[in-house]
Amino acid sequence: MQKMEIIHYPNLKTVLMVEEILKKSSTLLTREQLKSKLPTKVMHQTLNIILLGGQRQDMDGRKGILWIYNPSPKLDKAIREGVEL
Repeated sequence: MQKMEIIHYPNLKTVLMVEEILKKSSTLLTREQLKSKLPTKVMHQTLNIILLGGQRQDMDGRKGILWIYNPSPKLDKAIREGVEL
């Protein structure tokens, strides 16, 4: 397995910018669409670190990226108390 050398880690401002764009979007965004909507340029590797790390509040699939975080207490309770079939 190849070990990837990280050239540049994202700062908090960049992470928050990416989160804000994803929250406002109602459709799937590709990485290129996301990068074009950001107010400042972000390196592709830095964007990948933001999307692949963290608390998984977004879903990164083959067709695009979507914000999925839901802070609903009812949802948390349903997940905790749910029964797996």
